[in-house]
Amino acid sequence: MLKKLAVIGFGSTMIGIGVNGFILPFHLINGGMFGISIVFNYLWQLNIGLTFVFLNIPVYLLAYKSDFHYFLYGLIGAIFSGFMIEFLVPLRDVFHLPIISSVIIGGSIIGIGVGTMLRNHISPGGMDLLALLLAKWTKINVGIIGYAIDTVIIMSSLLLLQEPRLLYSLLVVSIVGILATAITSYGIDESL
Repeated sequence: MLKKLAVIGFGSTMIGIGVNGFILPFHLINGGMFGISIVFNYLWQLNIGLTFVFLNIPVYLLAYKSDFHYFLYGLIGAIFSGFMIEFLVPLRDVFHLPIISSVIIGGSIIGIGVGTMLRNHISPGGMDLLALLLAKWTKINVGIIGYAIDTVIIMSSLLLLQEPRLLYSLLVVSIVGILATAITSYGIDESL
């Protein structure tokens, strides 16, 4: 239990740093429920952390019915990730890098956080929890499933927001997907 909580703390902090320090200053989005929450923030100024937690409810109900461990640790991961995104908001004005550097660094930090959590069967949010469940059922790498979901979200956001800069978000989710796939590809324990 302590190891899981440490992983949640580390992963959520990395996600909060990557999102606030490097992604949001350029009005980009990340994938998954984070990305959808960010789009809602851009459209209607909704609180990202709270929106993220509420959007996760349907997926967590599915997880509760199918795998209690994924549900429990995913719920803790989602709440803590939402909290860290809000807690680390002051980082939005700290780093002043060119957009491509910000995308690469932010995507890498988020990818390490997400990959570390997924490797330990912990989800930082709804789409990642859905990807974990699908990976368990299909035996496809969780990073690949997450990347596919994230790409659909980015493309939908691009159409909805009509902002060409969001194409950089495809690079963000590509980096996150590559790192999550690499981190989760080695030594995943199927006993949980």
